[in-house]
Amino acid sequence: MRTLIIATKNKKKLKELKKLLTGLRVQVKSLHELRANIPDVKEDKNTFIGNAKKKAITISRLFKDALVIADDSGLVVKSLNGAPGVNSARYAGPAQDDGKNLLKLLKNMAGKKKRDAFFICTAVVAKNNKVIGVAEGRIYGTITKQATGSLGFGYDPVFVPKGYKNTFAAMKPGFKNRISHRAKALKKAKAIIQRFFLKHP
Repeated sequence: MRTLIIATKNKKKLKELKKLLTGLRVQVKSLHELRANIPDVKEDKNTFIGNAKKKAITISRLFKDALVIADDSGLVVKSLNGAPGVNSARYAGPAQDDGKNLLKLLKNMAGKKKRDAFFICTAVVAKNNKVIGVAEGRIYGTITKQATGSLGFGYDPVFVPKGYKNTFAAMKPGFKNRISHRAKALKKAKAIIQRFFLKHP
C-alpha cells in the first residue's frame, strides 16, 4: 500500500488532519511514527504557501518513496493589519503556547469595533523534492470578546464562523471538520492525491 506522510509534529493538528484524510487508499503516517529524530522545519517564510512548500519539500527528500502533505494555517484579522497571520503559532513567542497566543490576541483586539477575521489553510502535496499540487481553504467570521468552548485548539475559542453562533471550540469536532478552512483545503488536497494515483498507478 502507498504511504502518505503528514509533515507535522503538532499532535492536535495531526489528529484533525488524519480524520480529514480518511477515504484515501493510502497508509497515513505521521513524523512521530516514522522517526524520532526528524529535525524541525523552520517556518521562516512570509507566506502560508511558502511555509507549507518548505515543509513538504524538506520531508519529501527524506522519504523519497512516499507522498508528503504539509500545511500552514493561521488566523488573519483585518483590524490588526493581517496579524497574527503566518506567525499565528508564535504570536506570543517561540514557545507556541496556545493560551498565551489567545490572551495576546484578545488584548490587542480590546476596544476594536471591527472584528472581522478569517482562518486560512494552505496544503502542499509533494514527492521526491517536487510539488505535486497546492490547495487552499478559507473560512470567514468574527473574533469574540472572550474565549468560549473547550474543544479544538489554537484560536478556536474566539472565532465564530459566519452564519453560526458558536465558536469553533464550542462545536463538535465532527461538525467543525465539515466546515473549517482545513476541511476545505484537505478536500482539494485529497482530489490532488487521487489524480496523482490515477496518473501513476
